[in-house]
Amino acid sequence: MHFKHSIFFFLALITFSSSCAQELTFEEYNPTSTLVVPGNVILKAKFPFIDIHGHQYRMPEQDLGPVVAAMDTLNMGIMVNLSGRSGDQLIQSVKNIKDHYPNRFVVFANIDFEGVGTDNWTEKTVNQLEKDINNGARGLKIYKSLGMRYKDTDGNRVAIDDKRLDAIWAKCGEMGVPVLIHAADPKSFWDDFDGDNERWLELKTHPRRKRSDSDPASWEQIIKEQHQMFKKHPKTIFVNAHMGWYANNLGKLSELMDDMPNMNVEIGAIIAELGRQPRAAKRFFEKYQDRILFGKDSWKPEEFPTYFRVLESDDEYFPYHKKYHAFWAMYGLDLSDEVLKKVYYKNALRIVPGLDSSLFPE
Repeated sequence: MHFKHSIFFFLALITFSSSCAQELTFEEYNPTSTLVVPGNVILKAKFPFIDIHGHQYRMPEQDLGPVVAAMDTLNMGIMVNLSGRSGDQLIQSVKNIKDHYPNRFVVFANIDFEGVGTDNWTEKTVNQLEKDINNGARGLKIYKSLGMRYKDTDGNRVAIDDKRLDAIWAKCGEMGVPVLIHAADPKSFWDDFDGDNERWLELKTHPRRKRSDSDPASWEQIIKEQHQMFKKHPKTIFVNAHMGWYANNLGKLSELMDDMPNMNVEIGAIIAELGRQPRAAKRFFEKYQDRILFGKDSWKPEEFPTYFRVLESDDEYFPYHKKYHAFWAMYGLDLSDEVLKKVYYKNALRIVPGLDSSLFPE
C-alpha cells in the first residue's frame, strides 16, 4: 500500500474507533473506579436493627422462614411489614406471625381511600381502623396514593389534609400507634426532563414516574398538605417516609423538624443522599438522633450493606447499588455507637408499641 494511502487509512481507523467510543450511552457508562482507598463492605449491621419500612405482600399465607434466615444474616431483629392491609387479611398476617415468629415481625394497617365523600365514610373507616389495631396492627401506613391518586365522590383529588380524614389521624393518636406516611416522590420527578435533572436516568428508565403540576398537583402542594396535617394533629406520632424527600436539603429538613416535634423521619431509599454529604449528614443525625429510624423500603437483602457502610464506616468513595438512583459515590458517616443504637432500634422501640425489646442490647 502506498505510504500516503496508509496514512489516510490509519487516520480513518482512528476516527472510526473514536466515533464508536463516543457512541457509548450514559446508561452504559458505568466505569470501575481506579481510586485505591481503605474500606470494606459491611455485610452485617453492627447492632441488631429494626426495619421500620419493610414490605411482605404475601404475609397472610407466606412461609416466613426464608425471610427470617435472610434477616439473621443482616442482623435484622424485627421487620415492620407496612403492607398489613385490613380486616381478614390483617388478622391472617397477625396469626401467621404469632404461630411461627411472634417476636420477629409486626404489621401496620392500611386504609382504602376509595369512597371519600360517601355517607358515613369517615365513621366506617375509623371503626375499621380501630378494629385493625385491636386485632394486632401496631401502626398505620399511608401510601403515596393519598394526595396523588385518590379522588372523592365529586371527582376532586383527596388532599392529605382533607378534614374528612382528620378523625383517622386523631384515632391513631388516641390509641397510641404511629402513622408512617409516604407523600409525593422526589422533587426531581416534577422538574423538567432534561440534562439538568439529577433523576434523568431514572425517569428515562421508569417514565411513569414523571409528574407535573397538574399530574396530579404540584410537589410543593402535596408536601404542604402533609405538613399541615402533621401540625393539625400534634398528639399523633408521625414517621415521614424517605425523610420527607428532604434528605438532599438537610437545612430545610432541620427547620421542619424544629417546627413539627411530632414528626420523625426514616431513611428508606434515600441513603444515597446522605452518603454524598457525610459531614452534614452526621451533624444532622447527631442533632436529631432521637427522631431518625432505620428503614429500607424494598426487601432486597443484597442492598442493605450499602446502608450499613454509610451509617457505620468512615470509608470514602464507594459505589451505590443502583445507578439510576445515584451515579455518584458514597462516603461513610461514621456514626457513634450511641447514635447508631438509636437509629437502628431504640427509636423504633419507643415509637412502635409492643416490640420485643429483649432482642436488642440495652
